[in-house]
Amino acid sequence: MTEASNSGYFESDVAPGDEAAEEAHAHGVGTYLIGLGLAVALTCVSFFIARTSLVWVPSIPVALCVLAIAQMGIHLVFFLHITTGADNLNNVLALAFGILIVLLFFAGTLWIMANMNHNMMPMTQIMQMQR
Repeated sequence: MTEASNSGYFESDVAPGDEAAEEAHAHGVGTYLIGLGLAVALTCVSFFIARTSLVWVPSIPVALCVLAIAQMGIHLVFFLHITTGADNLNNVLALAFGILIVLLFFAGTLWIMANMNHNMMPMTQIMQMQR
């Protein structure tokens, strides 16, 4: 009998969260260093794009948004180790749910502000009322 079967559990019986020691060996220092290098590079490119005159000015916000999304992807993959593997289904679903909540909050805020703007009294009428 193996040591795992003597202690009352098998190697396949691992509760969620107990695999941290095994994952620590699977995600070595190399993956963290690669992620750090990519994150630093994207940050430097973002500052370069924001401060240079070599980039077409109307494209700067779009470029910064693309770089920010890439930065989030690097953090999710290299630091949080969220991948699309079968063992990470709960992590991916939690991330998708979080993104859905943020999008709903953002859309609701825009809808409320547009509705308030539409229902506000025109400035000329406000000025006439103050006289």
